[in-house]
Amino acid sequence: MNSRLLFISWAPYCSRSDGIAVRLGGQSRMIYSPRWGSRYATVAFKYVSQTFKTLWALFRERPSVVFVMAPPIIAAIPVWLYCLLTGAELVLDAHSGAFDNPRWKGLQWLQRFLSRRAATTIVTGDHFRKLVESWGADATIVTDVPVLFAEPQPVDLPAGVNLVLVCSFCSDEPIAEFLRAAAAHPDVHFHITGNPKGLAAEIRRLAPPNVRLTGFLSDAEYVGLIQAADGVMALTTMDHTMQRAAYEAVYLNTPVITSDFPILRSAFPLGTVHVEPTESGIRDGIAEFVRNRELLAEQVLLLREQKLETWARTAQALCTRFQLPQVAAPTARSAELQPAG
Repeated sequence: MNSRLLFISWAPYCSRSDGIAVRLGGQSRMIYSPRWGSRYATVAFKYVSQTFKTLWALFRERPSVVFVMAPPIIAAIPVWLYCLLTGAELVLDAHSGAFDNPRWKGLQWLQRFLSRRAATTIVTGDHFRKLVESWGADATIVTDVPVLFAEPQPVDLPAGVNLVLVCSFCSDEPIAEFLRAAAAHPDVHFHITGNPKGLAAEIRRLAPPNVRLTGFLSDAEYVGLIQAADGVMALTTMDHTMQRAAYEAVYLNTPVITSDFPILRSAFPLGTVHVEPTESGIRDGIAEFVRNRELLAEQVLLLREQKLETWARTAQALCTRFQLPQVAAPTARSAELQPAG
C-alpha cells in the first residue's frame, strides 16, 4: 500500500483534490479517458473505461481511506464497491455542481444512496451540509484547502489597474454582464482566462478594447498572471456555489471581486468586494475595488492567515477521524509556492 489515503477524481485535473490529498498525507489520482469525450453517445464507454481504471488503481494501492470527487457521482460506484470488499472508508467530496447542476440532479437518488454509506460527505457550506444530513448521512464542511501552486512564469501587465476574470465559460457565469460593465471602465485592463471556444459570437462582440482573452493558460502562466494582477474576479449567478478561483487568489495574496451570496460573504469576509452578478452590480463593484484596492490588498493578507488557521483545524480533525498520520499544516510562511506536480 503506497498511502493510507487515495483521492480519486474523474477529471483531467483538479487542484482541490490534489490539495486535500497532499495536505492529508495522501495521494491524488486523476482518472480520465479523454478519447471518448463527453457526448451522450460515448460517455457510457468513457465511464466504463474509468471504472476499470479506478478499480485497478484501488486494488493496486490498497488505501484504507478513499476520497472521491463528485460530480460525476458515478465515480463513487467503483470506490464504494472497493470499500465494501476491503473495509476501507469512503469519503465523498461533493462540489456544488453535484447538487445543483441540472446535468446531475437526475442522479440525486444515487448521491443519497452513496452518502448514507460514506463515512462522510465533504461539502463547501452549511446549505449542502443540512441537505446531506437530511438524507440521514454525515457531512463535513471544507470550504477550501491551501492550494499547491506551480512556480510562476513572470507576466508583464499594462500600467494601471489590472483585473483578471477567471472563467470556465459555464452557464452560471455572467459573461455578457461583465463585458458591458468593463466597457464602463476604459482605464482598467481586464484579462479573461480560460478557453473561449464555446463563447457565443454575439457575446464575444460585446468585448471592449480594454478586455483581453488570454486563452487557456499553463499553471505557471496562470499563477504569474494572478500574482501580477491587482485583483481577481470570480463570478457566478448561482447561489451556494463556492468559487475556487477566489480562494486560489487569496492564497496568492491577491484581492477578490466575487458574487454577493451568503456562502461567499462567509468565505471571503476580508480583501473582497461582493457584487450582484448583474451589469450594474459588476460595474459598481469594479469602481469600489479601484477606490479601495490598497486597503483590500492589506486585508487579503489577514484573510489568508485566517484560512490557513481554519484549514489546520479541519485537517487535524480529518486526520484524527480517519487515523491518518498528522501532517504539518501550512503556515503563512510555509505555504509558499511549490511545484504542483
